Amino acid sequence: MASQNSVVFEDFFPAMVEKLGAEGFMKELCNGFRLLVDGDNGVITFESLKKNSALLGLQDMSDEEAICMLREGDLDGDGALNEMEFCTLMLRLSPELMNSSMKLLVEAI
Repeated sequence: MASQNSVVFEDFFPAMVEKLGAEGFMKELCNGFRLLVDGDNGVITFESLKKNSALLGLQDMSDEEAICMLREGDLDGDGALNEMEFCTLMLRLSPELMNSSMKLLVEAI
């Protein structure tokens, strides 16, 4: 049983991959990126994440959680997420997808 302050993450990604295929799933991830992106600079910033997170049902995300998400996914150290960093982060958040990543890679190629 989860406490009131904990975040419960249910991993729907494997079911999405099964239904959409690897290519369709990646298109959906890219659509998610476009919902969160700052239109002026083409990356997800803290401000754009907070402003647009409700579009993905994340309206209760705290500032600390948003900052952690950006830090976790920011591979180039610029303080924002580009499309590749966002998609990589989303895949890393799914343990089951990480375990079957080779199959997805083969299917996508």
